[in-house]
Amino acid sequence: MVTFVGESTKFFLTNHQPVDIISDVTLEVEYAIMLINLKQLFAGKVQTLPIDCTLDFSELEYQGNHPFTQPVRVRGEVSVDANVVTLRAVAEFVYDSICDRCLIEIHQPKQASIEHVLVTSLTQEDDGELILVENHQLLLDDLILEDLILSLPSKNLCREDCRGLCMICGKDQSAGLCGCRSDSIDPRLAVLKQLTDQTD
Repeated sequence: MVTFVGESTKFFLTNHQPVDIISDVTLEVEYAIMLINLKQLFAGKVQTLPIDCTLDFSELEYQGNHPFTQPVRVRGEVSVDANVVTLRAVAEFVYDSICDRCLIEIHQPKQASIEHVLVTSLTQEDDGELILVENHQLLLDDLILEDLILSLPSKNLCREDCRGLCMICGKDQSAGLCGCRSDSIDPRLAVLKQLTDQTD
């Protein structure tokens, strides 16, 4: 389910039918897809479109994990200024991952700032940073998801000083040293040591 919050009315969209809302803007929802019609905004008939919605990316698999098991809250607006249409928003989400050192589950609240200039056509001189909005329809899901992926850390740590697992007995070293000799590694944990060495 996608929730869109207007100036005074909240819409809960659960079917596949378009719903007319503020300033002749239309949302279409199908399988958690949010499509925003920006025709009135590009035509200059409205100046600002507020956005407050939740997006479901729980089925996404990224690097062997499901990083967004909880709904992603997106708040911001699409506005026009001097004939330039810009999307500005903040996405609030919980990033679910596995610590690269000790392998425990991590659930980190995060925010991602989103800002894009939207255009209805591109030229050969465009540098690739402009977002093409075909037929005045902005597919918000894909744009937000791309920014979320780019905001994720390259290394997942439960804390900066995580000591990881003992390569001999597998004990979490952050919970206390185990006393194992570092020159005697269990062959079954040798692969894990190689992986942690690479991430470090």
